[in-house]
Amino acid sequence: MLNTILGSLSSGVTVAPNSYESIATVTVGSGGSATISFTSIPSTYEHLQIRGIARSTLAGTTPDNIAFRINGDSGSNYTTHSLRGSNATATASSFVSLSYAYLPSTSPAAGNLGSVFAGVVLDLLDYRNTNKTKVFRTLSGFNENNTSGPSNIQFQSALWNSTSAVTSIEFTNSANFAQYSQFALYGIKGA
Repeated sequence: MLNTILGSLSSGVTVAPNSYESIATVTVGSGGSATISFTSIPSTYEHLQIRGIARSTLAGTTPDNIAFRINGDSGSNYTTHSLRGSNATATASSFVSLSYAYLPSTSPAAGNLGSVFAGVVLDLLDYRNTNKTKVFRTLSGFNENNTSGPSNIQFQSALWNSTSAVTSIEFTNSANFAQYSQFALYGIKGA
């Protein structure tokens, strides 16, 4: 029986549950980390998925942003679109010609409840295809257990305007990723 993967609901990509293979997992230790990186990504899969939990050391209660770069490219080659629901408010935003893909207000900050981490699922379809630019879809969110703090759910798409195969991904935010933040990279086998 086939199941539709959470991160690719809008694309209609269907995969068997045993089609995922763990490639690497990064867990942030004591003191936090400025980056979370996946390097030397093998070209043996059809698609990639990154699942994570994230929290920032940024002071205050305003949720932090998460950004990522592909293959170390820091040129103005990224575009991001975001739909966000925050408490009772919905907003849409667009960011073009950035030097990174941008996931705005994704991660709880140091002043938010200490046990709250954001959940993130990022899909990258056809990551090794050198005939088209790379598109990412991300679903993320967090909830402060009905306190007066922020609660967000977001759906984002990002474009890396390059036809190069993806071999590395590096995540950053405004401060550091807090201890226990964790990102796991999965390869999805073809049909």
